[in-house]
Amino acid sequence: MSRSARTAMSFARSSVRSRAYHIDSVILALTLAILLFGLVTMTSASAAIAGHDTGNPFYFLEHQLIAVALGVAGAVLVFFVPCERLQRLSPWLLLAAVAMLLVVLVPGLGERVNGGRRWLHLAGLSFQVSELAHVLALIYIAGYAARRRDELRHSLKDLLKPLAVLALLAALMLAEPNFGAAAVLFAVGFGMLFLAGARLRYVLGLTVLAAGAFTLLAVTSAYRMRRITSFVDPWATAYGSGFQLTQSLIAIGRGSWFGVGFGNSVQKLFYLPEAYTDFLFAVLAEELGLAGVLATIGLFVALIWRLFYISRLADRAGLMFHQLMAAGFGLYVGLQAFINIGVNMGVLPTKGLPLPLMSYGRSSLIMTLVWVGLVLRVYHEVMIETRGAAVPRGGGA
Repeated sequence: MSRSARTAMSFARSSVRSRAYHIDSVILALTLAILLFGLVTMTSASAAIAGHDTGNPFYFLEHQLIAVALGVAGAVLVFFVPCERLQRLSPWLLLAAVAMLLVVLVPGLGERVNGGRRWLHLAGLSFQVSELAHVLALIYIAGYAARRRDELRHSLKDLLKPLAVLALLAALMLAEPNFGAAAVLFAVGFGMLFLAGARLRYVLGLTVLAAGAFTLLAVTSAYRMRRITSFVDPWATAYGSGFQLTQSLIAIGRGSWFGVGFGNSVQKLFYLPEAYTDFLFAVLAEELGLAGVLATIGLFVALIWRLFYISRLADRAGLMFHQLMAAGFGLYVGLQAFINIGVNMGVLPTKGLPLPLMSYGRSSLIMTLVWVGLVLRVYHEVMIETRGAAVPRGGGA
C-alpha cells in the first residue's frame, strides 16, 4: 500500500473517531432503572384512582409515558448543544427564567390549581415553570462561577451577586406560592457556589441568614404553620391537617421487611392523598417493605455518586463550568429525593416535592431527563478533553 493511501485511511479513521460520542453507560443504566421502577410503582399506586376517576386504570401511566418521550427528546436535543454555548448564553437563560416566573403570576396566563398559580398551559399541556426555571437558573450560576472563579474565592461582594439573583427567583416562586421549589433552588445554588470555591466563613454566615429567612417565612404563614404543626404531632390532628402524614406512616409501617406484595397496598385505595405523586414512596414501602426502600435509596445514592464522580473528572480536566453542572444536578436530585423521603417518613414537614424520576409529575420528569442529557454532554466533553480521540459510540467510563 502506498504512503498516500495509508495517510488517507488514517485520516478517515480519525474523522470517524471525531464524530463518535462518549456516552456514560452508568448514568444511562441508573437513570433507566430508577425510571422503570418509578413507572411500575406509580402505575400500581394510581390504578385504582385512575379507574375510578377516568374509567382507565392506566390513565396516569399513559400521561407519564408521554412525559418520558418528551423528556428523552429534550435530553437528546441538549446533548448536541456544546457546553461552551450554554455558558455563553447563561445570562439570557437567566432572563428567560425570570420572565417565565413573572408571566405565570399574571391572571389569565398562569393557571391556578389547588390555590397556587404555578402552571402555564401550552399546546394542551400544563407545565410547571419553576421546574424549567431551576435548570436555567443553575446553568447561570455555573456560568457565573466559571467566569468569576478568582473573584468568587476572595470577595464577599462577588458572592452576594449570584445570591441576589437566587433570592429574586426564590421570591417569585414564593409568590406562586411554591415554598419547596424556592428552598431547593436556593440550597442547590448555594451549594454550587460553595463547590466553586467561595470562602467557608462567608458561606456559613450566609447559610445562617438564609435559614433564618426561610424559617421566618414559614412561621409567618398560617398555611405553612399548619404544615409544621401537623408534622410535629400528626396524630393530634389525624383527621385534619395531619391526615396525610398519618396515612403515610401507616403505609410504611405495614410494609415491614418485604412488604404486603406488589399491587396489594391498602393505603393507595383512597386513604392516602397524593399516593402516586408526593407520597409514592409510602406506597412503595408498603408494597415492597424495607427491601424495596433500601433498593430505591441505593439507586439514588449510586446516581448521585456517579454525578459527583463526573464532576471530579471535570475538575481534574480544568473544566469548571462542566464540574458545576454535574455537581449541581447531583445536589438537585439528592436534595429532592432526601426531602421527599423525609416527608413520607415524617422527619420533615410536607413540602410538595416529587421523588425524582419516580413520582407522577410531567414537568418534573421532563426537566430531570433534560438534566440527564446535559450531564451526558458534560461527560462527553470531559472525555474528549482528558482522552483526546473519542471512544467508539456508546462507550462509557
